[in-house]
Amino acid sequence: MSDNTNISSAGNAPLNSASYSLYPARRRGKHKIFIGMAPGVGKTYRMLEEGHAFKHEGIDVVVGLLETHGRKETAQKSEGLEIVPRKQYPRDELTLTDMDTDAILKRSPQLVLIDELAHTNVPGSPREKRYEDVEVVLAAGIDVYSTMNVQHLESLNDLVARITGVVVRERVPDRIMDEADEIVVVDVTPETLQERLLEGKIYAQPKIQQSLDNFFQRRNLIALRELALREVADNVEENAIASTPNGQFCNIHERVLVCVSTYPNSVQLLRRGARLANYMNAPLYTLFVADPERFLTKEESLHIHTCEKLCKEFEGTFLRITDGNIANAIAQVAEKYRITQIVIGESQRSRWQMLLKGSLTQKLVRLLKNIDLHIIASEKMVSPK
Repeated sequence: MSDNTNISSAGNAPLNSASYSLYPARRRGKHKIFIGMAPGVGKTYRMLEEGHAFKHEGIDVVVGLLETHGRKETAQKSEGLEIVPRKQYPRDELTLTDMDTDAILKRSPQLVLIDELAHTNVPGSPREKRYEDVEVVLAAGIDVYSTMNVQHLESLNDLVARITGVVVRERVPDRIMDEADEIVVVDVTPETLQERLLEGKIYAQPKIQQSLDNFFQRRNLIALRELALREVADNVEENAIASTPNGQFCNIHERVLVCVSTYPNSVQLLRRGARLANYMNAPLYTLFVADPERFLTKEESLHIHTCEKLCKEFEGTFLRITDGNIANAIAQVAEKYRITQIVIGESQRSRWQMLLKGSLTQKLVRLLKNIDLHIIASEKMVSPK
């Protein structure tokens, strides 16, 4: 993927000058989040660029809070945009400053740009977190553009700590992302980001080498980049599914379902399915459909238990349902879990049985849409006795 790639949530067109006149004054503001894998990818710069574009179209735009971190390009990009003065909080001999939410509400612009969504407000502020201030602004009918890094998302906190060794203290609840009208990934390659760091475009000189040796290691940046892209892909998929009639939507993420039975080749199928899921970086599901009119023998029960245990070893989800119609059961599970790849074994029926009753494969081909079917050949095997 090239530098400065931007992925937007499906079904939510970017705000434009026409969109402001379509909504009543009391509507809730729209929220657009610029997300990146790490500091320095250009989130704030991109947000300011769009702010200038809207101002040029005649939209009333202000900067509610800007953090340049001493970056000259970012500071220069803010020139020409109205900036709401920060509120001052005297503390002993110091004076701390933070975003003045009341001043933004009083100013009542059409669009406000607010940096660093995960920021913790200074002591004495009306609200503890900046995202809470953003919610107040949105409730007043003002559109908000904001920025954040993927490591600040609450549900990713433990994973980010394992990847980077850094426990992120400032976090944003997942619901803020879920409720956003649009999410854009501001993306650069890890190599480009390291170059920016070495050029002094992210941090001052004393902090550069320390950052390269720790958080900005290439392996960390690769993992964080994948998290950011995946998070937005999840958001795109959920929005598209919610807005598509009858749920007819081609899934973005791959999901693998392995259909096992009492035949011994089920273990082989599971291993093939696990390799496929690993290759696609996809979740693995394993399904056993029990016949309601037939009890399993002890050996068959042990075999299915082995499949379940193996599935869990592959970090998959084992599903067991009872249904007399195997093909329909598989199709229903595939729809429920939004499966994209199904792995089954070749039919164990004789030619006469397939002529009379049809094969499972033929039935699935008729029932499934937008799902790839993998039929794994194996030596002729019989059911455990």
